[in-house]
Amino acid sequence: MPIAEANAPMNAPRGLAGVIVTETELGDVRGLEGFYHYRQYSAVELATARTFEDVWYLMFHGELPDAAQLAAFTADTAALRSLPAAVRDALPAIAHASALSGPLAGLRTALSLLGATAGFRPLYDIGPDRRRADALTACAAVPTLLTALHRLGQGQQPIEPRTDLSYAANYLYMLTGREPEPHRVRAIETYLISTIDHGFNASTFTARVITSTGADLAACLVGAVGALSGPLHGGAPSRALDTLDAIGTPERIDPWIRERVLRGERIMGFGHPVYRTEDPRSRMLRGIAEEFGGPLVEFAVQVEARVEALLAELKPGRELHTNVEFYAGVVMELCGLPREMFTPTFCAARVVGWSANILEQAEDSKIIRPAARYVGPPAPQPLPATAH
Repeated sequence: MPIAEANAPMNAPRGLAGVIVTETELGDVRGLEGFYHYRQYSAVELATARTFEDVWYLMFHGELPDAAQLAAFTADTAALRSLPAAVRDALPAIAHASALSGPLAGLRTALSLLGATAGFRPLYDIGPDRRRADALTACAAVPTLLTALHRLGQGQQPIEPRTDLSYAANYLYMLTGREPEPHRVRAIETYLISTIDHGFNASTFTARVITSTGADLAACLVGAVGALSGPLHGGAPSRALDTLDAIGTPERIDPWIRERVLRGERIMGFGHPVYRTEDPRSRMLRGIAEEFGGPLVEFAVQVEARVEALLAELKPGRELHTNVEFYAGVVMELCGLPREMFTPTFCAARVVGWSANILEQAEDSKIIRPAARYVGPPAPQPLPATAH
């Protein structure tokens, strides 16, 4: 194909929906089937049968670890949880400055400082081994940063990480200062695994765009965190739970939902840009919630059923089901996480997926540089005379 023809602008749908921009070995989301996978394995099966460290290893190395590899990887990553002194000493100021916005806003600053302190260099200038080492450092530090920023924002002292606890257990321990109960650890670990990666979502694509410039790993992750913070992306779990609070009682479900749908408002926790069936993550998390049981779970199931029925009535022809955020909020609430930590917990998982995508993208030296269609006033036009 001639170069001019190959570089000719092409029309793309809004939001790049359905546009394939590259190839990946990390996984895929099959929206029509209600299925997604990490590498060659079902993500849901991994979440229900494996540990977070297993899946982290899989995403970075392309295969599940054997017992010896898992033990070594777990020990190596646990040793990276402690923060450099310069970062730890700066966290009170960062937490104070981001008090109104929360830990995710503070994380952007803290990650930049971590990258500078740890000597992260441009990905373009370093090889695969150093890139992976930087990624492990960042992934291991993110839970420590998030929990420390949260506790400092609450007027509490950060809890130092423990190397004898799993990734999920240590996260809950640093958040509360108490060793968590095993069933809560497993519930949160299942959630964390289920959200490690999910195709070229906004934050993952952002990370890959920045990676394509050759920037350092911290810069790539900061961009991804910024994208995740948006309420239409990772900011939805607490909002979905807020919806349950606002509805309040079963008899209010129908009028509350009907009023908002007719006003054109979005019902948080429902609908997904890719899935045209039930979100498999939602199905799995609903099962976890039902194992806990209780009034919150019963009400959530009632709301889900009525919202789907009303959406089918008011928006016929559209498949709108619960997405991962709806039951993720319920599960995190049942496990005692404060709502301001719902999206940061999502981030503590997705940082592994972002990093795996960064490592993959760094192997391609082509910068991502799309075009836009100009729709402003015709150009060039004569400059108006300067007013004196």
